[in-house]
Amino acid sequence: MFDYFSRLATLNDKIDPSFYQTYDVKRGLRYSDGRGVLVGLTRIGDVVGYEVRDGEKAAVPGRLLYRGYDIEDLVRDTEQRDEFGFEQAVFLLLFGELPTASQLAEFRALLGTMRALPEHFVNDMIMKAPSSDIMNKLARSVLACYSYDTDPEDTDIQNVLKQSLELIARFPTMAAYGFQAKRHYYDGKSLYIHNPDPALSTAENLLRLIRADKTYTRLEAELLDLSLIIHAEHGGGNNSSFAIHVVSSSDTDTYSAISAAVGSLKGKRHGGANIKVIEMMDDIKENVRDWSSEREVGGYLRKIVRKEAFDRGGLIYGQGHAVYTVSDPRALLLREKAKKLAEEKGVLDEYGLYRLIERLAPELVAEEKQTGKLICANVDFYSGFVYSMMDIPRELFTPIFAISRVAGWAAHRIEELVSGGRIYRPAFKNVGNPRAFIPLEQRR
Repeated sequence: MFDYFSRLATLNDKIDPSFYQTYDVKRGLRYSDGRGVLVGLTRIGDVVGYEVRDGEKAAVPGRLLYRGYDIEDLVRDTEQRDEFGFEQAVFLLLFGELPTASQLAEFRALLGTMRALPEHFVNDMIMKAPSSDIMNKLARSVLACYSYDTDPEDTDIQNVLKQSLELIARFPTMAAYGFQAKRHYYDGKSLYIHNPDPALSTAENLLRLIRADKTYTRLEAELLDLSLIIHAEHGGGNNSSFAIHVVSSSDTDTYSAISAAVGSLKGKRHGGANIKVIEMMDDIKENVRDWSSEREVGGYLRKIVRKEAFDRGGLIYGQGHAVYTVSDPRALLLREKAKKLAEEKGVLDEYGLYRLIERLAPELVAEEKQTGKLICANVDFYSGFVYSMMDIPRELFTPIFAISRVAGWAAHRIEELVSGGRIYRPAFKNVGNPRAFIPLEQRR
């Protein structure tokens, strides 16, 4: 029965691709040259990959700005002070200014007090309804927080800010417990439920909560903290942040808006991209004997692009970005730190393979596809490798993204409530034909 109905739905939902050109539809809200259609304004983040000169796009080295500050400066400041920097990035995104030393200390302490979940939440909302996908469990946990809020519908900024801070603090705990429940009920593994430590950073707490022995090295925590910083925000046009604006514009509650963003990020075209990179790299490592050979590695990459290897999709995953063309600043920062962890873990040969692919891919793809389009390694190319070196299970890769990006989502929700004021309502052209109604007894 469902086979028949699925064929029927597919037949009646199919739209002639030529119609998109006929009606000048900006598919995916993008122009034909890849630029996004301007649908909003933001002061939170900026993604710079090109400049428009004399009406033409000109590629430039990528830059990512949080409230006007370059992400590289935020990362270097963290390194120089030898502190974890994600909490400072969260403060900046939410409040629009860099914190003073006392403000930062107070903010970290506040987040620490909020990391534990409400009484009975773990048992009633996580353990009694485990999920095989942690992102699904995370979205449901966010919605469940509504039931523990004494005033969940209040959209006054002070209340939304309180809700946002609680979610930012709780995301690592909810994701970790969702992972432990999945691991126990679906994989038959031992169940470990550790309490978060209020004195630890977000990165340290996450590593503590997902590991049976609660241990981690300083370098592991630093690399995870770096990953959280660089994933926290990426402008208002990325799919999940745009979802926050769209859903918030309807004047719904914070939990509904944030859970919608989690659902968006779950998609393989968005937050799940680094898993495809790891799967591709597994395939390359299995089929290439000499990881240092340009000839062997390049030859296999060429097979991938020609749809003769891996998933036959013709893509070298982790290469290319909608905005960045010369370089992705997040990938450069992660690559630099990843080498140190590769040395610590004794996998420099694998790190060398990543670097070789990064160097070969742009020219090879341009040659094979003959598009003339510049591409560079994006952040997904190295993030999965970093998590793998830390023995973080793959099912946690996208939840880690969410743990970071919830800071940007919260900032965009507040911005929409403060400055939006109008529900999103773009137009869709109906290309179906009017039909005369057929009485039931005459239908065949």
